[in-house]
Amino acid sequence: MPAIKGFLSRTLKNIKDSASNDGAIVPEQPMWELPPPNPPKSKNPPRILIVGAGSRGGAFGRAIYSSTNGCVAAVAEPIEFKRRAFGRKHIWGLGEPREGEEFTGWKEFMEWELRRRERAREGKDVPEGVDGVFVCTLDELHAEIITGLAPLNLHLLCEKPLATRLQDCLRIYKSLRPEGPMSPPTTLFGIGHVLRYSPHNTLLRKLLLEDEAIGEIISIEHTEPVGWWHFSHSYVRGNWRKESTTAPSLLTKSCHDIDFVMWLLCSPPRGLDRPPHLPSKVTSTGSLYYFKPSRKPKLAGNATNCLSCPAEKECQYSARKIYYDMGLKRGITSWPVSVVEPEIEECLSTEGIEAAEKRLMQHLGEDYTTEMSQAEIDSRSWYGRCVYEAGNDVCDDQSVTITWEDEALPKASTGSDSTIRHAKTAVIHMVAFTDKICERRSRIYGTKGELETDSNTIKIYDFASGEAKTHRPHLAAGGHGGGDGGLARQFVLAIDAVKNHGMDVAEAQRTFVGCTLTDVIRSHAMVFAAEDARKRGEVVDWAEWWDKEVKGLL
Repeated sequence: MPAIKGFLSRTLKNIKDSASNDGAIVPEQPMWELPPPNPPKSKNPPRILIVGAGSRGGAFGRAIYSSTNGCVAAVAEPIEFKRRAFGRKHIWGLGEPREGEEFTGWKEFMEWELRRRERAREGKDVPEGVDGVFVCTLDELHAEIITGLAPLNLHLLCEKPLATRLQDCLRIYKSLRPEGPMSPPTTLFGIGHVLRYSPHNTLLRKLLLEDEAIGEIISIEHTEPVGWWHFSHSYVRGNWRKESTTAPSLLTKSCHDIDFVMWLLCSPPRGLDRPPHLPSKVTSTGSLYYFKPSRKPKLAGNATNCLSCPAEKECQYSARKIYYDMGLKRGITSWPVSVVEPEIEECLSTEGIEAAEKRLMQHLGEDYTTEMSQAEIDSRSWYGRCVYEAGNDVCDDQSVTITWEDEALPKASTGSDSTIRHAKTAVIHMVAFTDKICERRSRIYGTKGELETDSNTIKIYDFASGEAKTHRPHLAAGGHGGGDGGLARQFVLAIDAVKNHGMDVAEAQRTFVGCTLTDVIRSHAMVFAAEDARKRGEVVDWAEWWDKEVKGLL
């Protein structure tokens, strides 16, 4: 225990301290006011395998180096260009990969790892293995990968959502808790609910739950503005356009917004030994309102691809405008342009803008025909396809209402004089048609004040004094307002605590990750319950739904 306490003390001090240019120590400030420096390096830093070298794998690769005391040790990716580009950037540099640094997929890694362990048991020299795996593949592959890797007993972090079907979420749970839900965890688990880990939201939760800056929360209005062209890229033309091949947009886009609200209204504040305040009811409405054939401009006629459409110049969703005029023409070779053509950056740097434009337009000009099978059409994205003829079916506007009832606290609960948790309501709105892209905004109403936040500032209005106060949290670099780096940081710190400092897995999960596997299942289950409510046009009783759909299967 002394070693663990010393490790925690050093880590927390490192988070709070920062050196100025002249070497003086800056006074201690919370992490939401200053960017936290990297944690202290260990002699045996946590080693991470990234499965999936796409945009999310790249984001976590950058976050591991910029925000953690670990290292990316290996990559598993079937597309050679992506795998090699990722490896050069994060693992082997300008040299060649060594044994155990690259794999064509997770199955090849698993076979190699089993052989490596067998050779080690025989006393042979073997390359060092990995401590943890970040799963950053397509959503529909998560369940197969996690359940397949579970027997290796490695620490796992999965990009959100956990899986595209509730049954697969529960299958993952059981693979990671083979001895049952009451058994202690033997490995760490993290989920890509990055909203929990940004400096902005860390401060927001403290203000609401620990400081009670607006008293007891009565209700929340939370909006996720997806962004007009972002929605067309990902959920009309892109990977997540059809529920039958992926999942509802509420899951693929907004599951961490549901989790964010559950984190604020369900999970107890730090230091309070009490069970979560579970919801009572959930309902939802929404539909595909706009991106469908009935909305197609008459001028477009029978055209199904932007490059041959007579309405292209007047259409705001023109693929040429989104990927070339707003992207490549301005020197942007990252997302979303790189999703259309993964090699666009190299093409631009080696062959010039004309060659890069030509290659981009070749991809945008691709279209499917009536002769193609539906399976062939669904197997890939079509980024030049007309947004009104894209075969998409996921909601472009959806609202979810979750309610909580008054609930008496168990007598064993500590840390508060209150004996009851009061009723409250949350309304979550996912909307495609916004100028802002994923810059969440919320209004939170309390018994003593009102809070407004827009992902940049937090404004609090106090009823009694009539005064308003504005907080400006540190705007961290990286994705999701620093949430990508924050999650990577905390998860790798948890691995380090277990690997190098003897900390118990459950304690490391609680101390650093702050989210259990049960929390993950609960917030995902809420998404599926909301979808059931929307499709049936019903108000779903949470307790009844949980007992029927989840509890009996765990």
